[in-house]
Amino acid sequence: MLRFSLLGLLAAAFLTTALQCAGSSPSGTAAPTDDHAPTRPAASARPLANADTAVFAMGCFWCAETAFEGADGIGDVISGFTGGTLPNPTYEQVGRGGTGHYEAIQVPFDTTQIDYATLLRLFWHNVDPFDAGGQFCDRGDVYRAAIFPRTAAQRRQAEASKAAVEARLDQPLATEILPAAPFYRAEEYHQDFYRKDPERYHSYRLGCRRDARLRDVWGDDALRAGDAL
Repeated sequence: MLRFSLLGLLAAAFLTTALQCAGSSPSGTAAPTDDHAPTRPAASARPLANADTAVFAMGCFWCAETAFEGADGIGDVISGFTGGTLPNPTYEQVGRGGTGHYEAIQVPFDTTQIDYATLLRLFWHNVDPFDAGGQFCDRGDVYRAAIFPRTAAQRRQAEASKAAVEARLDQPLATEILPAAPFYRAEEYHQDFYRKDPERYHSYRLGCRRDARLRDVWGDDALRAGDAL
């Protein structure tokens, strides 16, 4: 499945062009320039003493990574797939459909530094909870937003957070809370993509109007990486 965005800024207007958000190997290694790329040191360099794991689907996993990575207490966020029936899927297989998988991220966190409730707040403020057909410019079931609680305690917190968000926004939410399922790591070129190909990451995120939509839904509560702390 292709992802589409507006690429380039000419005379203060975007030109429309098709752009795959994932597919070919990255070509650059420059530092990220996007406001939503983490500005703190890579969390993976710091061992997690009291580790737990959260799993979220938020549309493009490139952008989902940067919603969490860099915050204190969060380790190396992994892009991958979950929720489906095909073992060890490739990106191409998931993109073609029929596997049941979502693009997702696995978020390791130190429970003494950050709690699951804070991760849920970061999740909600980085998705469009009303979109049942994908997220932002990415369309199709694989790009839907969902929470995959790993424990009974996580499920209780996820359900409470969804109820609170529905009450606050005064609308039913399309975001689902689904049973935990095996998580499969995506190909290596997807991991930390904002660092490997920052120009493409930035162009995709901007052209997809992800941040503009987040501001429409959440206003000043739309969060960047680490803002929850």
